[in-house]
Amino acid sequence: MSAAAEPVGLVARILPFSAVDGPGNRAVVFLQGCDFDCSYCHNPETRAACSGCGACLAACPAGALADSGAGLPPRWDQARCRDCGACAAACALGSSPRARRLSVGELLGEIERYRPFLRGITVSGGECTLQPDFLAALLEASRARGLPGLVDTNGGSPLAARPRILAAAEGFMLDVKAWDPAEHRALTGADNAPVLENLRFLAGRGALFEVRTVLALRGGGPGGGETGGAQEGAFDLEGTVRETARVLARAGSRARYRLIRYRPYGVRAARAATLAEPDPALAERLAELARREGAAEVFVS
Repeated sequence: MSAAAEPVGLVARILPFSAVDGPGNRAVVFLQGCDFDCSYCHNPETRAACSGCGACLAACPAGALADSGAGLPPRWDQARCRDCGACAAACALGSSPRARRLSVGELLGEIERYRPFLRGITVSGGECTLQPDFLAALLEASRARGLPGLVDTNGGSPLAARPRILAAAEGFMLDVKAWDPAEHRALTGADNAPVLENLRFLAGRGALFEVRTVLALRGGGPGGGETGGAQEGAFDLEGTVRETARVLARAGSRARYRLIRYRPYGVRAARAATLAEPDPALAERLAELARREGAAEVFVS
């Protein structure tokens, strides 16, 4: 495929090294744009695409942004950028103007010098499956260079309809945020039917590397009383963990099930005020529940 014919993606950022986004040392590619609006999102600047409003120009203390005119995203001087986040804080959409349109070849060229030290890549977001052609081409080209790719997804797009991505991916990392549809919508603003469909589908194919559930409480600060084995103010964490573990067990999946204690760091202030951290004891009880239900490997982080 010629460079001119290569798919182009909107890329939020590239992390050259990560030891927590899949097996081994990996480069992580964050794509811009997401169809969920998660209350505890730790990458809120990757949700919306820049509208070119220009509000960020004066907010940048390093002078790393320049007006492109005609309502286009500003020009970003990567060398001058301090990565302070002032641009996204000034944006009404909470978006970052630093997202770049890169071809597959350009993106892989940026991580080429790290290739000898990498086990593979992980493509995340935002929500990477919203750019399916670019994602598939990136996974194929990366694998051809000896870097197999994991797909880190919120599960909102049915993957059974994406055979090219299924064939190109080394595996999938899937978020199951809530089992109850109303609870999921309250947390994310989106339906969870596609998520649960993807969970069953990927588990049945043996394609899941990791499933994750964030453990968050409904405000009120950490700690709190306990009722029936669950902290007051909690979402139905027991139901989500139990049902997710059962799906993995029925499918014979060896996927890791990671339970992540919510932390407010990096979360939008207005959203962070509506949630609270669970205590470690609750997280460990939920991990034991997942093990009893047959999940092969369960971790708390």
